[in-house]
Amino acid sequence: MLTTNSVDRTSRRELISNVSLARNIANVSDIIYELDPLADRRWTEFIKQQSNSSVFHTTNWLSALRSVYAYEPVVVTTNAPGTPLTNGVLFCRVQSWLTGSRLVSLPFSDHCEPLVSCVEELDHLLTLMQPCVHAENWKYLELRPVRFAPNTRTHFTKSTDYCFHNLDLRTSGQELFRNFHKDCVQRKIRRAEKENLLYEEGNSEDLLRSFYRLLVMTRRRQNLPPQPLSWFRALITQFGQDLKIRVASKDGVAIASILTLSYKKTMVYKYGCSDAASNKFGGTALLFWKAIQDAQNSGLEEFDMGRSDTDNPGLIAFKEHWGTTRSTLTYWTYPERSTRTRPDWQKNIAKRAVSLMPDSGLQLAGTLLYRHMA
Repeated sequence: MLTTNSVDRTSRRELISNVSLARNIANVSDIIYELDPLADRRWTEFIKQQSNSSVFHTTNWLSALRSVYAYEPVVVTTNAPGTPLTNGVLFCRVQSWLTGSRLVSLPFSDHCEPLVSCVEELDHLLTLMQPCVHAENWKYLELRPVRFAPNTRTHFTKSTDYCFHNLDLRTSGQELFRNFHKDCVQRKIRRAEKENLLYEEGNSEDLLRSFYRLLVMTRRRQNLPPQPLSWFRALITQFGQDLKIRVASKDGVAIASILTLSYKKTMVYKYGCSDAASNKFGGTALLFWKAIQDAQNSGLEEFDMGRSDTDNPGLIAFKEHWGTTRSTLTYWTYPERSTRTRPDWQKNIAKRAVSLMPDSGLQLAGTLLYRHMA
């Protein structure tokens, strides 16, 4: 286990010998500590003051991860217990007999910025952690930063690249609408209005059920099991009114839905699903437009559209049609992790299995497997 107070003298000498790259950092200890962000009140106060903190740093998100998937959150810092926090890197301990045990920052989170003042401070913390990773036989340690990336001298390597999109809301609604793609967004919003689609928002059980039915349909198209229903119930419990399920219906039947989370000045689009046969009615476009308007009316400044796989040009194009800014989101691991893809025959078997499963079987597979997939 990572040390809760300090490392012993022998380990400390080993750690110090590895951190010459960070000797120029003022007021940073050569001893690492860990804290429980769900129990230590310093964490909530610390992230409030950090401009780089996101909804994924909150105790709401961490509590949901722990209650549904039994992940143990931990913050690694150079600040001793009882002293103010000036840095912290957040992880979850993922212990799985199926996929191996590892430290992930963070599971099922598009990104999780290390809360440090500079990249040298991050390198210092990561170097101090490396002996602990080996001592505890963790398979690997993974980072998902937006801004700070570890230096190659820390022996972290790039694992996966994603496309990341966000929309600046600090302009008028009219200006935002003008920047939307005329055919792919503006016309679809007008089509949805012409079709008189019913729009609903909230976090009621009825809306959750509508959302989840569409999620199962969407995940089946993607040849994947859906996240367990308990996960969304936990998010609703933890976030309350900061979570909204938005549903568009045609003739009394839900045809599209998205789930958003709000924290500080950002609204995060986290999940989306639809009935593909009804996409022509523009339900998804209507939901995004309603969410963007809601964010603006609430004084928020950014709409986070999340990550996209680089080999999914359709999703990337969809997000760029909204006038978003695109950047590269890189995941880093230590030690180096193989990212070999499955052979085609394995993929074909998985697709076949998903196609044959009833909805109840697909949901059960998600409930059983998701905690191993972080």
